Amino acid sequence: MIDLAACTDGELAALALTGRQWAYRALMDRHRAGVFRLARGQTGDDDAALDITQQSFIAAFAALRRYDGERPFRHWIARITLNKCRDYARRQKVRAFLSFALPVDAGDRYGDGTADVEQTLEGRQELARAMAAIARLPGRLKEVIVLRCMEELSQSETAQLLGISEKAVETRLYRARAKLSEIMRG
Repeated sequence: MIDLAACTDGELAALALTGRQWAYRALMDRHRAGVFRLARGQTGDDDAALDITQQSFIAAFAALRRYDGERPFRHWIARITLNKCRDYARRQKVRAFLSFALPVDAGDRYGDGTADVEQTLEGRQELARAMAAIARLPGRLKEVIVLRCMEELSQSETAQLLGISEKAVETRLYRARAKLSEIMRG
C-alpha cells in the first residue's frame, strides 16, 4: 500500500494519469480547501465558490497531462481557479447588464442569490439566450456593448478604441440596449 501522505503532488499526479482514482482523490482532498478559500475570496459567495471549486478540479484533471510535476500543484490549480473566477465574474457582469435589457419583471429572477436548482437552471438558460441575443446584434452595436458593459471601458476609451466620437458610442449603446430588449422579448 502506498503512503499517500508521503507522496508529492507530482507523484500523485503521475499515479492519477495511470488511472488510479485514489490518486485523483488524494490530490483533491489535499487542495480542495485552499481552492475553495481562493474562490470564496474572489466571489464572496459560498455557493459560487463551491461551483468554481468543482469546475477547477474538473478542468485540472482534464488537463493533468500538462501539469509539470516538478512545480507546486497548488500554484497550478490556483491559476485554474482564478481563471474560473474570472469566467464567473464575466457571467455575473453579463447577467447584471442584461437585467437592464430584460422586461422589468424578469429582474425578480436574479434576486438575492438564494435561487433553488430550478431557478439556477432558468438563469443559465436565460444567460444563454442573452449571449445568443448579443451575438445577433450588428457588429457596430455588439462592439460597443461588449467594450462598455462587459469590458467596462469608459465612453472615451471605447470611442478611442473604435475610432468614433463619444456621442457615437452613447448612441450605439442606446441602440444596442434597445435592440437587445427587442430580441429578448421576441
